[in-house]
Amino acid sequence: MFARVTPYQLKSGEREAALATLEKMKADIMKLPGLKQFINVLGEDGSGYVISLVESQELSDSNAEQVRALWGRMGPHLAAMPTPQGGEVVADWT
Repeated sequence: MFARVTPYQLKSGEREAALATLEKMKADIMKLPGLKQFINVLGEDGSGYVISLVESQELSDSNAEQVRALWGRMGPHLAAMPTPQGGEVVADWT
């Protein structure tokens, strides 16, 4: 399994609008090929992380264009376009 972790920063005052946009994007996010789990963590200061668990790095990489388009939809709320990072999941405990 592969995890894509993307730190991001919202513009000041954009929290509620960003969360409304995110909710509208849910179906498009969840239908990404190979996506197993999607987590979005947002701090009070507008800094956040998106954590996506995907079946493999190959599937994650093949989703890159769709993911860029999804981030583009969040663009009006973002301080800057985020840069994704990722790696092999070496522990997934519940």
